[in-house]
Amino acid sequence: MAKIGDLDVSRLCLGANVFGWTADRDTSFAILDGYAAAGGNFLDTADSYMWRAPGNSGGESETIIGEWMASRGNRDDVVVATKVGSLPTRPGLSAANIAAACEDSLRRLRTDRIDLYWAHKDDPETGQDETAEAFDALVRAGKVRELGASNFSAGRLSSALEVSAKAGLASYVALQPHYNLMERSEFENTLAPLLAETGIACVPYYGLAKGFLTGKYRTGAAADVESVRAEGARAYLDERGERVLAVLDRISADRGAPLGAVALAWLAEQPTVASPIASARTSEQLDGLLPVLGLELTSDELAALTAASG
Repeated sequence: MAKIGDLDVSRLCLGANVFGWTADRDTSFAILDGYAAAGGNFLDTADSYMWRAPGNSGGESETIIGEWMASRGNRDDVVVATKVGSLPTRPGLSAANIAAACEDSLRRLRTDRIDLYWAHKDDPETGQDETAEAFDALVRAGKVRELGASNFSAGRLSSALEVSAKAGLASYVALQPHYNLMERSEFENTLAPLLAETGIACVPYYGLAKGFLTGKYRTGAAADVESVRAEGARAYLDERGERVLAVLDRISADRGAPLGAVALAWLAEQPTVASPIASARTSEQLDGLLPVLGLELTSDELAALTAASG
């Protein structure tokens, strides 16, 4: 288990953005059951998941998770993270919106508290003091346990931490950035030093580079893969991408682990990273991720992947 504030979380965070979108209710339940059975306990969703899908309006993922926890009676065994600020009908980080969005999420999740509540993205139109006070009120009311910032720049995260510290308010304990073997420079050069200095945990999204690091997008085969993220994944199919896949192939063969699990294991071992996020739209895809829960790479394996992706 890793620590995020006072939360104990598993080495893999299950991204729930696909629930109610590319995974229907029954499939989502099967994925959740498989993840929990393997020892996973950390779910990442948002009030905006997945409003863009035809017929959806937002909150579909939260609703499925709430129904699953209620049917399984396992709320106390699950660390639930959700987000506020990106749903078109509940935009921004104003005090009024945070309070209202939290109530909406609690209702859909069928729970009395959110374990980790993320600001989904920065809101430069709202003062950071207003946002901090609103989040602090939720923590004091027992509706939220810990706070996180998603998609924040180093400068804005630093100033938010200063605002909270100066006023004695609950503060962000986690950051959710775009970070993986193929996307390293921005996080490592600007955000990682701040997280190391402040003790804030990293929970990176797109841990598999939109599926590229599973190895299913390769020269001559990439065009045959059907996925809503296929085009983004194919963008990594260059000399550097091929080099990374070659090292993943070797380690995968040596360790008897899927490529995706190896890529996530590298990510989980990076400084400040607590639990990388990855999603699965089928139980078969989940099976390719679960080995990361117990897979620890050697120093030589970590160094080889770092060099290949540099």
